[in-house]
Amino acid sequence: MGRIVVTVTKLLFVYLVLSSYVCEGSSGITSSFIRSEWPAIDIPLDNKAFVVPDGHNAPQQVHITQGDYDGKAVIISWVTPDEPGSSTVQYGTSEDKYNYVAHGTVTNYTFYKYKSGYIHHCVVGGLEYDKKYYYKIGNGDSSRKFWFETPPKIDPDASYKFGIIGDMGQTYNSLSTLEHYIQSGAKTVLFVGDLSYADRYHENDIGLRWDTWGRFAEKSAAYQPWIWSAGNHEIEYFPSLGETVPFKSYLYRYTTPYAASQSSSPLWYAIRRASAHIIVVSSYSPFVKYTPQWHWLRDELKRVNREKTPWLIVLMHVPMYNSNEAHFMEGESMRSVFEEWFVHYNVDLVFAGHVHAYERSYRVSNIRYNVSSGERYPVANEGAPIYIIVGDGGNQEGLAGRFRDPQPEYSAFREASYGHSTLEIMNRTHAVYTWHRNDDGKKVPVDSMTLLNQYWAGNRRRRKLQRPFNGIATY
Repeated sequence: MGRIVVTVTKLLFVYLVLSSYVCEGSSGITSSFIRSEWPAIDIPLDNKAFVVPDGHNAPQQVHITQGDYDGKAVIISWVTPDEPGSSTVQYGTSEDKYNYVAHGTVTNYTFYKYKSGYIHHCVVGGLEYDKKYYYKIGNGDSSRKFWFETPPKIDPDASYKFGIIGDMGQTYNSLSTLEHYIQSGAKTVLFVGDLSYADRYHENDIGLRWDTWGRFAEKSAAYQPWIWSAGNHEIEYFPSLGETVPFKSYLYRYTTPYAASQSSSPLWYAIRRASAHIIVVSSYSPFVKYTPQWHWLRDELKRVNREKTPWLIVLMHVPMYNSNEAHFMEGESMRSVFEEWFVHYNVDLVFAGHVHAYERSYRVSNIRYNVSSGERYPVANEGAPIYIIVGDGGNQEGLAGRFRDPQPEYSAFREASYGHSTLEIMNRTHAVYTWHRNDDGKKVPVDSMTLLNQYWAGNRRRRKLQRPFNGIATY
């Protein structure tokens, strides 16, 4: 009898602890965690996070991205503030020994009365897989040195760790996210849009805040590829200032290897990296039937070879599945066009931002409803992707704390906190996904799961070929 009382007491204690942490929705979990966040205001311009490097015309705002389809090239970009200077990159596999040279291009632009520095882009190709390279840019005493690592060769069992960040901005919360991400051990950032939030400023400050964000992100972006996608804050459509070309600042500053995937626009493209095939789509470019993006995505999905790159990941800015009052159903138009393809091709994960909170869905689809008939609500679908919102990088607008009640059945976990995610691919069948909350300056893993690959783990015939995987529970 005593043991029964003790057991019941323990169970009651566990229940009370869990009850204080989560609120149960109809199917998933709504976290009730409330943090004492730092103000959602931008870091002052004189903060060391925006420090200008020493030396006349020293390169700044250095960042790299993948430079080809398969990960054997990088695009190195930087800005020289006073004069064009050199667009040359010296690089090699030994520190301070640069045996190779690549030559890039330089350009600049104006935005209202702001004139940018000189923006350099240099493709460094013919690299070896799984190798550390050192590179130097700039001239004389103003030159600067960095390094990067290439991914393993394309292989279904290549292990690799990605970070996922969105809606970053340049607040103290943004800085917390960036510093926590750097500690994660991830090798490449999948960025789901809304970089600098410079469009929230006026006139000349729009350009200046692009400059500060470039210096802010450099501590990571100069050393590993950031795979870019554009959000609404990159549009910068300001007729009152005479600026009517969408994405002008973004496209001058952040280039992508779009031509390598036969795309006609840097806003949508694809890369292969290690064991992953990553597709970037543009939420704010035409995507309905017969448009260039629609044609390209249809063809790119056909090119995916799950025998070589089993992990199929899509990046976008506006989420297709979202249960927050903020931006609710804004992704419906794209969902109605692309979701059927995502299910047909068994996409593993779709990452989005836009909503300033975190949310993860179950594997669901809503492809049977055609306005006049069919099921009107999302249903469980083992062939569908998991949809994840990581619009919680820091931003200037604050958190989106109003979730819809009751929690929809498609929503598995949601919380209004700042943070970042990591996706560690183990082999062709398993990957570990984790969302890390910025808990008052501490990185706290909150939502984690082990993923079974849609192509390999979901097919009995192929599962006989898979390597054994031990040590991580799957669900």
